[in-house]
Amino acid sequence: MHEARLYQKLEENTVRCSLCAHRCTIREGKQGVCGVRINRGGTLYAATFGKVIAEAVDPIEKKPLNHFLPGTLSYSLGTIGCNFHCEHCQNWHISQQTLEMQSLRDLSPEQGVEQALASGSASIAWTYNEPTIWHEYPLAMGTLARKKNLGTVYVTNGYITEDGLRELASMLTAFRVDIKSFSDTFYRKVCGGRLQPVLDATALAK
Repeated sequence: MHEARLYQKLEENTVRCSLCAHRCTIREGKQGVCGVRINRGGTLYAATFGKVIAEAVDPIEKKPLNHFLPGTLSYSLGTIGCNFHCEHCQNWHISQQTLEMQSLRDLSPEQGVEQALASGSASIAWTYNEPTIWHEYPLAMGTLARKKNLGTVYVTNGYITEDGLRELASMLTAFRVDIKSFSDTFYRKVCGGRLQPVLDATALAK
């Protein structure tokens, strides 16, 4: 597995992830709220690095983005897991799946860029589940994609820390946030998160 970025080692093989606004403290052998960032031996691993469950070539307007590379195609990728547990999630069958799922397939960052170019796409989008929890993979692929003049798109719930977002800034060209409500009560009850971190990340991205 691929070692995660943005975490702190604590006592007794415990770690604290600082990628998303949950800032999970994760004991040995456990995983964060997202289900895919795992503590093994006091090291945090990104278990879905290079693991893909959904792949498609979509119109960029489906993201939906209508002022970014309009009329072009976007090579779109998703994996399993999410840092929210929205009761109304349309992609629940992948976002709430576990690592035991058998249909994950390997796709390296290099292969992803090759596939995007071969498809005639003008950009790569990380979507379908929450790309924040896939952080290391989009970061690696996006860095390569920019060198090939491909756009890079996060379709996100916005529940990312400032540190996480700033790491992406050099390679990311579009950050499309789904603000689900302007009610913190809604976020807590329906999504399992809080409103303010989403607003903060959205403003910072802008």
